[in-house]
Amino acid sequence: MTDTLDSPDFDLEIDASGLKCPLPILRAKKALAQLQSGQVLKVITTDAHAVRDFQAFAKQTGNVLQAQHQAGASAVHFLVRR
Repeated sequence: MTDTLDSPDFDLEIDASGLKCPLPILRAKKALAQLQSGQVLKVITTDAHAVRDFQAFAKQTGNVLQAQHQAGASAVHFLVRR
């Protein structure tokens, strides 16, 4: 997990703040389906388990988890569509 302020460029952003698992992952999956291969999705979450969930999601789906930033109770995830 990266704690740097440098964030990758992204093509689509979704805000899943306030949603509990599995809703942030389901929203991300739906959003990724709208993107072309190589495009980047930014997902904002507040679920305490989201960092681990998105790592597992990326591994299972073959999408690249380009970066994750956590600040307090929220986290930002950058996924590259395979």
